[in-house]
Amino acid sequence: MTGHDDEVPVDQTFDPLASLRRAGDPEVDVFVQGTVFLDIIFTGLAAMPKSGTEVWADGMGSCPGGIANLGVAAARLGLNTSIGAAFGDDDYGEFCWRSLEEQEGIDLSRSRRYPHWHTPVTVSVSVHGDRRMITHGHAAPESATDMIGAVPRARSVLLDLDAERPLGQGHPEREWADVAAAGGALLFADVGWDPTGVWSPLLLTQLEECHAFMPNSVEAMAYTRTDSAHDALYALADLVPLAVVTNGREGAVAIDSGTGEEAVVPALRVEAIDPTGAGDVFDAGMLVGTLAGWPLLDRMNFATLCSSLAVQEFGGSLAAPGWGDIADWWHRVRRQPTSNAAARSVQRRFSFLDDLVADVPCGAVRRAAATIAKLSDAQVAKLSDAQAASDAAGQGAGAPAAAEPLPADPEQHVPRTPAAGAPVTTLPLNETP
Repeated sequence: MTGHDDEVPVDQTFDPLASLRRAGDPEVDVFVQGTVFLDIIFTGLAAMPKSGTEVWADGMGSCPGGIANLGVAAARLGLNTSIGAAFGDDDYGEFCWRSLEEQEGIDLSRSRRYPHWHTPVTVSVSVHGDRRMITHGHAAPESATDMIGAVPRARSVLLDLDAERPLGQGHPEREWADVAAAGGALLFADVGWDPTGVWSPLLLTQLEECHAFMPNSVEAMAYTRTDSAHDALYALADLVPLAVVTNGREGAVAIDSGTGEEAVVPALRVEAIDPTGAGDVFDAGMLVGTLAGWPLLDRMNFATLCSSLAVQEFGGSLAAPGWGDIADWWHRVRRQPTSNAAARSVQRRFSFLDDLVADVPCGAVRRAAATIAKLSDAQVAKLSDAQAASDAAGQGAGAPAAAEPLPADPEQHVPRTPAAGAPVTTLPLNETP
């Protein structure tokens, strides 16, 4: 690359579906619809403030959240991604729009800016590995179907099931999804927590419209009235072609009735910093592997890896890994001595990455820090740490930082050390906080 020393290389896109693309294919790989929030994330608190007191956080980041977590996760994994969402015409809305469209390369042609409608905001505080959130916002000015207009031709749609907005019944908030499915899009569904505690099994009738359903074990057992993740999986597999249940520290289980495969994968052992958006990243990983036609076991391992990389970073869509991050991780693992069973297991489980990573360009997309400030605290800390490492190695100012020491056990690798005082606790993959 030629030019000034301070030029930043442009991310190169790795396309996991390149070998499958044909003339006349859908223009969009995945379409997602929902609410985009401005997420403001505070990290590194020793404790929550008591009444009448103030505490300082070691770190803060800001990024698009809500449905943007899914969109960013899919886009960073190389899928042509489109979002249908309402945006305010305030500075927060402009920041979210610019971050998604310009930084992440997400299509927003089915989104709209609304005058005098302010952007929903969520403040997330991470303390001792758990999250507490405060949200403010208002309903979108018009229905999702009216806002989206003509639904783009898409290979797939990612959405959450909602008892009050059912699929397949012409509901104004879901009619667009019915049209997308009629046009050939595969519907990949998840579900959120039921605050009413009813967990009505009637919600599962919507699975007739779906290709995949990917709840966590608590949700799956509640809706199926079963006592284990496996029993819930078998109940769901009778209702939907691809059933996946994430099960915290036990990993995840899945059945693909279309291919006749069943898979069980353990969770990767990692030190988790922030679980925000980890389930969305898992879903995006499963989507990529399914669209690419990978074996079910590889899809499950890939989704587990993506999610485990995400929880080791701060903040929702900020933490979603790209192919560059995945390639970096695999190169580190491959260089490790296989001196114990855990290390050998990881190398066996992820050996399918050899062929994939070989095609990943050196400048492939990696995590990017989206923040209202020019640099987020996380970026500043990372740059400071890199400079300190460089100075300690005697390389002098401006020289490349010393290579990161490799861990003895690849499953225990933590790519970034949190700021001083930040809590680091072991969190099972995709466990509901």
